[in-house]
Amino acid sequence: MVFLSEAELQTLSGKQKPSAQARWLRAEKIPHMIGGDGKPKVLREKVLERLGGTVATEQAPQLQWAS
Repeated sequence: MVFLSEAELQTLSGKQKPSAQARWLRAEKIPHMIGGDGKPKVLREKVLERLGGTVATEQAPQLQWAS
C-alpha cells in the first residue's frame, strides 16, 4: 500500500492546507482517509485508476518443478 506524498497531494489538489485538500478530494470523489495527524491519506493506486493509468501488480514467483 503506497500513499501519495504530501507534495504530490498538494500538486494534485492545488491546495496546501490538509482541510482544503480533503474538501477537494471529496468534491472529486477520490477515496481517502484522514490520518491521525489530520492529513488526508490517498492510495496512489486510486489516483492512477482515476486518471486512466495502469497499476502494476506484483506477480507471485512461479515454481518450476524438477522433472
